[in-house]
Amino acid sequence: MTPQEAEAILQEYFAPWIKRLGLRVEEVGERHALVRLPWSGELAREGGGLCGQAMMAAADTATVIAISSARGGFVPMTTVQQSTTFQRPVAGKDVLIDVRVTKLGRTLAFSEITLRAEGGDDTVAHATTVYAIQG
Repeated sequence: MTPQEAEAILQEYFAPWIKRLGLRVEEVGERHALVRLPWSGELAREGGGLCGQAMMAAADTATVIAISSARGGFVPMTTVQQSTTFQRPVAGKDVLIDVRVTKLGRTLAFSEITLRAEGGDDTVAHATTVYAIQG
């Protein structure tokens, strides 16, 4: 799968409010995806930090891209579980979402997601997910 094919998945299968996050697929591979969440003041909470809800939605969406890449294309899937820890605030910077599919089965997929502010090495949030795969 190419980043352009992954971008097409974003446009075709996601709700309008997810599209308004402005996510951009930077890279896809056999079992991973790197997706950018552009900074927006509209996603900031009081105090100027990027809200956790936006990061969780972006991580969830990026995982669909990684699983689609691992399977060779999009198939319907549903989030079964997502656990997120927030480790430091982000303000004024894009967030890079690195998804690694750790197990890909016939009906379930598991992933680990690391979120970092652009230009930094420190993790700002970490998530794990489980997806039920149809078809």
